[in-house]
Amino acid sequence: MSSKLWALGVATAALVGVACSSDSANVGLAFSTRSASVASLPGDSAVIVKANDTVIIRSVEIVLREVELKRLEQLAGCPDSSHVDDACEEFTVGVQLVSLPLGNGTDKMITVNVPAATYDEVEFEIHKPESSDDAAFIAAHPAFSGVSIRVTGTYSQAGTRSTFTYTTSLDAEQEVELSPPLVVSADGAVNLTIRLDIGTWFLTAGGTALVNPATANAGGANEGLVKNNIEQSIQAFHDDDSDGLDDDHEDDDHGSSHDSP
Repeated sequence: MSSKLWALGVATAALVGVACSSDSANVGLAFSTRSASVASLPGDSAVIVKANDTVIIRSVEIVLREVELKRLEQLAGCPDSSHVDDACEEFTVGVQLVSLPLGNGTDKMITVNVPAATYDEVEFEIHKPESSDDAAFIAAHPAFSGVSIRVTGTYSQAGTRSTFTYTTSLDAEQEVELSPPLVVSADGAVNLTIRLDIGTWFLTAGGTALVNPATANAGGANEGLVKNNIEQSIQAFHDDDSDGLDDDHEDDDHGSSHDSP
């Protein structure tokens, strides 16, 4: 497990809905970048190759907030009398900087206790810190003022290599379906992994070539392309063994990555 991940204490999670059910269980939330198109390199790096072009990723950092689990069925007393749709359906964490693991494993972000139920969706926001509400976060991480994702690495085109730092102001809520839904049984424990396939982020629209990540920065020719690729790269699934693969479809999961020779 990478020490680069910003750990969240359980105290930072605002649990909602425990009163709706006396039965509860622990859910672990982890992140992964495991992908069939990404090879692991020594020194916690990842490499993507297309024809004669190569992107080596050294680090990926992302700002997230409002992580929520959505319940499939409505329990008695939910939603509450104020008719708030989210009542009794979620746990939430504040703004957090997450350093994604580059390799086959996962990094656990947090473990929380939630009502025993079936959950069919995980929601979170890729967040661009900029308002007064984010003042403390920006003071601690000034490089992320107005920046939600930061990637560093090198880009090689036909043997010519250049370093890059890619940043984006992407600010978007992500709603990821859990298929099959995640079943949380009383007094049990399950793990949920959110996987971001970084192997697709810097691909052309047809997926046949790589773009220079530097051209995807603000105002660059590939800014919109890469933002869309990032949003389309996200999956979430049941992953009790924390290997970055969907436990319910592991035999046909194509998200596995490979180590470099």
